[in-house]
Amino acid sequence: MKLEYKNTNHQYKTVKDVLKKHFLVSERLLLKLKRNNKIFINNEIAFPFTSLKLNDNIIVDISFEETSENIVPIKINLEIVFEDETMLILNKPYGVPVHPSMLHFSDSLSNGVQYYFMQNHIKTKIRPVNRLDKDTSGLVIFAKNEYVQENLSRQMKNHTFEKNYQAILTGNLLQKTGTIDAPICRKESSIIEREVNPNGQKAITYFQLIQNFENYCFVEFKLETGRTHQIRVHSKHIGHPLLGDTLYGNPSEFISRQALHAYKIAFLHPLTNQKMQFEISLPHDMFCLL
Repeated sequence: MKLEYKNTNHQYKTVKDVLKKHFLVSERLLLKLKRNNKIFINNEIAFPFTSLKLNDNIIVDISFEETSENIVPIKINLEIVFEDETMLILNKPYGVPVHPSMLHFSDSLSNGVQYYFMQNHIKTKIRPVNRLDKDTSGLVIFAKNEYVQENLSRQMKNHTFEKNYQAILTGNLLQKTGTIDAPICRKESSIIEREVNPNGQKAITYFQLIQNFENYCFVEFKLETGRTHQIRVHSKHIGHPLLGDTLYGNPSEFISRQALHAYKIAFLHPLTNQKMQFEISLPHDMFCLL
């Protein structure tokens, strides 16, 4: 996988200028590219401070053979939504964590991706770009190299990466649309639970009511920030916790987990800069309630 730039207008003086200002490569990745002789000018090895001449062709090989040896490869049925040389996008089922842990050492989504990569001779680390709670279903991206991960993470930080969720909340909403602007931090008495707190980090969630039912409502959320448990905490904050959310609300007879689904993402492709958008339908346990 390569990045390519032709110096046609003397906009940049050195190779480093191209990498830092045009491709927005981090210092860490820049050093890695230099150490591994991955930078070329006119097909000859170059270095960050090499001066550029008019019409020089800069090529950067961003492919590295890497492994995540701490992640055990386990065959898991993966629902692949999209794949190319830069990324793998999956529809994560509820009940499956993204990362391995002490309690889920061999049944996480990352275990399945590790097995898939090995079977398809994709020699790269496991790099999830966005994260979902174990019992939240929906779209998860795995970057296939460090540059792609940096690019997509930067889009999230700059709020150009769109994340939309569908949820079922307890009770009925009176407002059709609204914004929840309430800072979030970890609750002092818990290592897991979060709460709205004036001393917390900025957290902004937009919501749109789709339909009220007798005892619950179907809502779409869009995140501006990406705090841990943000939608769950904000839903509780407005008095309508997610249906089935036992951490921020109560158990439900209708669903065995929090009714939250990451159904849509949109971003710019890290190599082509083209707009990419993906949507997936609700899982059965939420769909049957509507």
